[in-house]
Amino acid sequence: MESVFGAVNGALVAIDDFIWGVPLMVLILFGGILLTVRLRGVQFRQLPRALRYMVKNEKGGTGEVSSFGALCTALSATIGTGNIVGVATAIVAGGPGAMFWMWLAALFGMATKFSEGLLAVKYRDIDKKTGHVLGGPFYYIERGMGMKWRWLAKMFAFFGMCVGLFGIGTFTQVNSISGAITGFFDPDKALAVNILGMEYSLVTVIGSLVLALLVGLVVIGGLKRIAKVSERVIPAMVVLYVGFSLILIFANLDKVPAAFVTIFQSAFGLQAAAGGMLGAIIIAMQKGIARGIFSNEAGLGSAPIAAAAAQTKEPVRQGLVSMTGTFLDTIVVCSMTGLALVMTGAYQIPGLEGAAVTTAAFQSGLPFIPADIVSFVLMACLVLFGFTTILGWDYYGERCLEYFSNGSMKAVKAYRWLYIAAVFIGPYMTVAAVWTIADIFNGLMAIPNMIALVALSGVVVKETRDYFARLKAAGDEEGMEPHLPRDNWDIPPIDPLDEPDAARMPA
Repeated sequence: MESVFGAVNGALVAIDDFIWGVPLMVLILFGGILLTVRLRGVQFRQLPRALRYMVKNEKGGTGEVSSFGALCTALSATIGTGNIVGVATAIVAGGPGAMFWMWLAALFGMATKFSEGLLAVKYRDIDKKTGHVLGGPFYYIERGMGMKWRWLAKMFAFFGMCVGLFGIGTFTQVNSISGAITGFFDPDKALAVNILGMEYSLVTVIGSLVLALLVGLVVIGGLKRIAKVSERVIPAMVVLYVGFSLILIFANLDKVPAAFVTIFQSAFGLQAAAGGMLGAIIIAMQKGIARGIFSNEAGLGSAPIAAAAAQTKEPVRQGLVSMTGTFLDTIVVCSMTGLALVMTGAYQIPGLEGAAVTTAAFQSGLPFIPADIVSFVLMACLVLFGFTTILGWDYYGERCLEYFSNGSMKAVKAYRWLYIAAVFIGPYMTVAAVWTIADIFNGLMAIPNMIALVALSGVVVKETRDYFARLKAAGDEEGMEPHLPRDNWDIPPIDPLDEPDAARMPA
């Protein structure tokens, strides 16, 4: 049995290394850099405005949920176990330098996420009778690039379903949650039970049942229930985790400068042995960028599915709100985990993996707090982070399937039950396998989306310039809505190679 698992894991790693090779990393970074340059650093210049828009909903907007609700739905999928477990696995495998590449990918990724949110609202489909919204990469590929590219939209939708069902949405989250719960309540597996020849803790079994039940109660209620739960849970869990992390950082303030030096030296292979510098850089880049995208999903194409449902008439406004998700996820939350790991050196402890590495870091960095309390707080954060990610990715997977199946709601209902089943079996898969599977599907999902973002970058530039020109003409007053009506704008397909002037114009 072990030899079979070993062979499967080996095959998965080989596929993962191929997909997440240099070409894909270049495509993602190139896309982010291109958008940053063409948008003149919108993510840096307009970040204060974006943070204000984040908590202030637009008046008279059209959609299913508020802009903040859409952001929380997106954050529920992004701020998850990747922030605690994903950062740990990246630094353990790629060294502290992986954190640098995670930051770099996030900074450029903010422009990518801005563009995704903008295009999602611009090309979304709203049923005027029911108010049901469907939008995301599949629609901005089909409507923005033209019907001849519909095969690319279908490809994205298929991989999106797979990511939700086999990747970020279920296995990785549930596996991390069950590992944290079991590690706290039954670390020695004293309550062991035998399932198909493998021993598992009774806590794992009970935890998977309870989690599957709770997920079922929420996802059956659809987007509005998911958004409602996310709006309540997301702010609380971010404040809890960031607050706990800040205590660790201030308690070890003298180690912060050395931690940053270690991160930068490792990022450029300066800590590698002679002749291993290039290899060390590539590994740090691969793990940092892959885990960064896993965490903040910039370029993946998932967040615009939620952004499309926002109650707004302004694509650029929603793009600004969307990009704050990447800032909060990686620049804020992931940085907390990364600094804790590097300052304490926990990533170098042999034999530890996943959540155990982060737990060891916080226990070492907070010796004045009982270890059990530290473990409990991290377990609670991990459970909440993972639970909300499961909810968010169910919504993404459903919308991808809805497009892929040409609107079949029977297929969507069947998907929900399969999703709940995947949540139940997630704890019984190996840590290495589930994260590798997630990376593979993430890469496959990102390819068609990044192609579309590069192709439609001219549309993004034109929309952005138009929006800020209208703001300037109106005096750039806080809280005002640009005066140019948009309800009757036409949306003809354009050639991806057209210049910005070829984008749609008011009817």
